[in-house]
Amino acid sequence: MENKVVRAVSDFNSELKLKGFNVFQIESDGAATRIYSRKDFYKICLTTGKSAIHYADRSFEAEGTVLFFGNPHIPYSWETISTSYVGYTVLFSEEFLKLSDRSESLQHSPFFKIGGTPIINISEQQRDFLNTIFQKMMEEQQTDYAYKDDLIRNYIHLIIHEALKLQPSENYDQNKNAASRLTAVFLELLERQFPVETTDRPLQLKTAQDYANNLHVHVNYLNRAVKEVTGKPTTAHIAERIISEAKALLQHTNWNISDIAYALGFEYPTYFNNYFKRITGTNPKSLRAQEV
Repeated sequence: MENKVVRAVSDFNSELKLKGFNVFQIESDGAATRIYSRKDFYKICLTTGKSAIHYADRSFEAEGTVLFFGNPHIPYSWETISTSYVGYTVLFSEEFLKLSDRSESLQHSPFFKIGGTPIINISEQQRDFLNTIFQKMMEEQQTDYAYKDDLIRNYIHLIIHEALKLQPSENYDQNKNAASRLTAVFLELLERQFPVETTDRPLQLKTAQDYANNLHVHVNYLNRAVKEVTGKPTTAHIAERIISEAKALLQHTNWNISDIAYALGFEYPTYFNNYFKRITGTNPKSLRAQEV
């Protein structure tokens, strides 16, 4: 049974990587929101139900219908609270969307950027309209039409433009001071290191000092700014992200632990084992064994 699930997830990811997009309906139990194993793709979700969404250093409680924009460079998790949960999801790479000449980097979008507005409340009338767009994308996805990718790109742009009309620019979260701006840049720089795609290119930025040097600020100034804005020190953000990536690699790749340790910037596997156990309370081998 578990082997079938692993193959299904692997097939889904392979297809997603090949096409650069995928559109699907969310099942009532919310399982479809977690069907793909790695968050390598941008995500737009239209959902109706009650959930808690943790996005970067913020948390949102969503009830009713919402439109959610997920950025693969920003850590987020989704906790479904209600038993009834329905909607649609489209996943796409930035490369897929930027095949359109008018596309700018999604990192600058008010919905996808750090400090932006990832969640918008949707009325019933707006939900009906957006439902239609997602349904059209799902239908088009199954056709052999030569220009279906262009159509789906246009549908994604239409959703983004509808969201822009619903969310006035003055309501966007702004980086109002130097500490907020520096923290936003640090978090974005941190996320750019991930996901780790290969074992032969280890992380370049591993410590608070590495990030401070890259940002051309004193490490103490960086630490104060990040702690002031997020409530957590710089080292905690770095450790959490490295451990999060380590867990993903242990669960979703067949790399040996030595390769994972090297890819995450650890000179020796023992250093990685000690680091992982200190933060998680278990060792990498035990975690991987739990997933078998």
